[in-house]
Amino acid sequence: MTYRPSDTRYDQMIYKRSGRSGIKLPAISLGLWHNFGGVDRFEDGRAMVLRAFDLGITHIDLANNYGPPPGSAEESFGVILKKDLAAYRDELIISTKAGYLMWPGPYGEWGSRKYLLASLDQSLSRMGLDYVDIFYSHRPDPDTPLEETMTALDRAVRSGKALYAGISSYSAGETRRAARILKELGTPCLIHQPRYSMFDRWVEDGLLSVLDEEGIGCIVFSPLAQGMLTDRYLMGIPADSRAGKPDGFLRPEQITDDKMDKVRRLQECARLRGQTLAQMAIAWVLRHPQVTSALIGASRPAHIEDAVGALGNRTFTTDELSAIEKILAS
Repeated sequence: MTYRPSDTRYDQMIYKRSGRSGIKLPAISLGLWHNFGGVDRFEDGRAMVLRAFDLGITHIDLANNYGPPPGSAEESFGVILKKDLAAYRDELIISTKAGYLMWPGPYGEWGSRKYLLASLDQSLSRMGLDYVDIFYSHRPDPDTPLEETMTALDRAVRSGKALYAGISSYSAGETRRAARILKELGTPCLIHQPRYSMFDRWVEDGLLSVLDEEGIGCIVFSPLAQGMLTDRYLMGIPADSRAGKPDGFLRPEQITDDKMDKVRRLQECARLRGQTLAQMAIAWVLRHPQVTSALIGASRPAHIEDAVGALGNRTFTTDELSAIEKILAS
């Protein structure tokens, strides 16, 4: 059947400006890190992408190495784009990244100009695109001058193959330096993508302040701590979960009794707020004014619907925040 998006797709979604730029992102974005690769069922991924768009999620986040195998998530999304979403390209923000291993030899990963620009060309080919909206340096490279990496991002924008430049997983100090270089080049840094959740709070130690000062947006990934901040693992490790898959990034040994005890107590806090734990965890990261969007993963459309439901209650009382802090500190 020919896909036709919902006529009400923009009625409920919240859109937030990314830093001091002109671009707005949906408060919930969809990441294709897991469950969209060549080892996954294509129709499942297609159903999730289309459901997300129907709910007003206009931002689809990818990277060159997403799969497995690496590159296959971009290939799958390219098919969805051609089959279903080509007519709506101008309603979409499509991002990709380069930084992790993609091919053998010394030029297949990290942050050199050669690798980044070659990777961008390959990503565009896999997705069947002339340009992406955001192109990220996926991780800082300790052995490549930051000026070279940022100059490559600037070149990607000036060539028309990307509209905006972003960085991911850079420290506060690295972010400030990267922002200065990009500003001098005339291609401001649009956005930073760090990992952030109740179980991983490193961004609170300086990074959020830098983003605010520099006028850079923030889209946080893993706000559910790879699924731990849900009820997914309370009764064990399901075979089809991230921790249950041999190619998953969440390992069974990370799901400790202490973490699950905190999850149960946090779940009670969420219940009192009229939310699922996943919804509360998403609302919790979005409470910062610097956070533009929460980047979620999903394995079925219902997960996306639940995440969007978090937007119904994004505020926290002082008592609620204190109760959450007490649980996390215990």
